[in-house]
Parts: sequence; structure tokens; C-alpha cells
Amino acid sequence: MRTSKKISDQVTWVGKVDWELEQFHGNEYSVRRGSSYNSYLVRDKKIALIDTVWQPFDSEFIANLKDEIDLQDIDYIIANHGEIDHSGALPELMREIPDTPIYCTNNGKKVLQGHFHKDWNFVTVKTGDTLDLGESQLVFIEAPMLHWPDSMFTYFTGESILFSNDAFGQHYATESLFNDSVDQCELMEEALKYYANILTPFSALVSRKIKEVLALELPVNLICTSHGVIWKENPLQIVQQYLKWADNYQENQITIVYDTMWNATRRMAEAIADGILKEDPTLTVKLLNAAERDKNDIITEIFKSKAILAGSSTINNRYLSAMAALLELVKGMKFKNKKAAAFGSYGWSGEAVKLMTADLEEAGFQIVNDGCRTLWVPDQEGLQSCHQFGREFTQAL
Repeated sequence: MRTSKKISDQVTWVGKVDWELEQFHGNEYSVRRGSSYNSYLVRDKKIALIDTVWQPFDSEFIANLKDEIDLQDIDYIIANHGEIDHSGALPELMREIPDTPIYCTNNGKKVLQGHFHKDWNFVTVKTGDTLDLGESQLVFIEAPMLHWPDSMFTYFTGESILFSNDAFGQHYATESLFNDSVDQCELMEEALKYYANILTPFSALVSRKIKEVLALELPVNLICTSHGVIWKENPLQIVQQYLKWADNYQENQITIVYDTMWNATRRMAEAIADGILKEDPTLTVKLLNAAERDKNDIITEIFKSKAILAGSSTINNRYLSAMAALLELVKGMKFKNKKAAAFGSYGWSGEAVKLMTADLEEAGFQIVNDGCRTLWVPDQEGLQSCHQFGREFTQAL
């Protein structure tokens, strides 16, 4: 059964929609709405295949591709990115057409050789290099660290299509493919989560690369991503949104993230939240238990926030493991222009607040104060102190 889909006169989608995907990057990224691995055939006098699919679907991919085209008719393979979800079917494909040249960046060649240990017919390219297809060209644009060193975009001059690799994508399964035929709230929610969790550390590079591409003044009719929807209706809307997200993005929000042993720290969090809202009712305040909530959702809320509060009980002279794991993840996100403080309950030693404060500072947050601690379970006086702490923290913003 043919599963390919024609998306323009010269381009056919030959990827895989994965409705069952729940975890990505090992267990580092949670997926609620599935995903897709987008591969494209570009036809002119010559034919190019842009990317493949994840390895578990390699046999299915090859069978479906054979339904669409005689594999011997594929003149070129374009590897925009060497990560396994893009290149996983390459070994199976190259067994069929072993001499077909693979166009990629120099780093792309290293990545693919590192993954598969094959000396295929690699042709390395750099920004501005072109590949003639007949009446049209493919133009290559390196995009290092968006989000791997090997990443690149490919622009198809024949129909003004940008194959954008991981940029502008989402983990979002849809059979209809195009952005104007899906739930818009779901789409932007997944696009934001994708940016926050995958591209945030590279925001400065995102801004620079987008401005570089926009300066070329290339017409763009479609943006064909590697995951999720193809941007057809007003395709540059997602480009403009990326520029906003890359510019130290924040909303009028404070996120309180905590873990708690016997609910004392939870009660502190709630009292602090009450103080924040008493001081500024216009703020959005979210309370998230790090041991119960999805870590990628928490990262997304931190990304949206102008400030965060981190809370934990003290245990073994440290702080609770869910918060420790989260703050270790936060360090790698390289958030900018956000403020923070720590809080927590303790029984006899009480190191958690001091240690979390140091970790927040290492993660790049501007520390507002020394934090808030309560001994054992906060009584009314203790809760009032937390309430006041919330007010003072808000004033400091």
C-alpha cells in the first residue's frame, strides 16, 4: 500500500508517522502526541532523497519507497543531519543502492561514519554549495549546533522550499501533514516545547542563522521540517516565532518547582505562591512537583518564566533527588535573563536551600536573595513568613 504523499508538483513526502512514540532521545524527551520522521523525494531531471527515517522503520521505509520509485532512479541522497531518527534507514537503503552519493556537511560525514562505520560515497558540502537537478538546484546552508554540529538546511530553488531539518519542527503526529490542517493550540504547544527543550541552549546561534537566511531574501513557499507539520499556510510565521523564543523569551510568569518529603515544602510552596499573587495579581504562577510532573513540561514552564523558585527538603545534607536531577538538566539549558531563589523545610541540618541557590547561580539565574527555610512543618507563623517571602521575591523582580 502506497503511503507517500505528494506535497507539491515536484516533492513527495515518503516519511513515517509514528503515533505510538512516547519517549525520544532515550528517556530525555517525553512525547504525548507522537511524532513523524519526514523524508522527501525531490524530482527534476535528477532525483534527490532528503533524509530517511528512524531505524526501527527501515524495512517499512524501503518497501514504501519502492512503491513510489525505482530505487535505482535516485541520483542523490541528502543527509541534513546524521542523528539516528534521520539516518536510521540509510544502511538498509545503501545495501540497495550502494554507490549513490550522500551529500552532507563535513561533520555530517564524521557523524554518519561514527554511527554506521561505512565508507559510503560521501560528498561534503558547505554553505552556498549547490547541486544541479536539471532545471532547478538544491542550495546547502550549514547550521552547526542547530542542534548538532553536522546540521544543515537544504533549499530547493524549483519550488522555493526550505528543508529545515530539526529547526521549526515538533514531535507531533499528523496524517494531514500541513500546519493549516491541525489543531493550532496543540501545534504551537508542541512547537514551544520542542524549542524549549532542544534548541534553548543554542538560542544565540538560532538568531544568527535565521537572520543569515532571511538576509538572502529567498522566497519560501513551504518549510519542510524533519518532525511534525510542513509549514504551508504563512510558513514564515514559525520563523518569526523562533526569533522571539531565541531572544531571552519570557512571559509574565513565575514557576515554583519543588519536591517534598512529608508535605512541609509543598505547604511552603503554596504559601509563597499566595504571597506572590497578593503582591501582583497579574502574574501567572505555576506550582510543579518535580517528582510528579514531566521534566520536559517543567523545562517548558521555566522557559516561559521570568523567574523561578526551587524548593526541596533537606536529606542526607543534600536535597531531594528529583530536584537535583532537574537542576542538573536546567544547567544545560543555558537560560538567560531569569531570576531565582530557593526554599525548603528541614529537620536538623538544612543545607538544601544553600545548595540549590548555588546550583541556580551556576545555571545562570540571577539570585534574588538567600532563600527561605522553615524548621520541620511550618506553623501559621512559618506560613506567614513564606507568604512574605513570596511578596518580597515579587518586589525584587
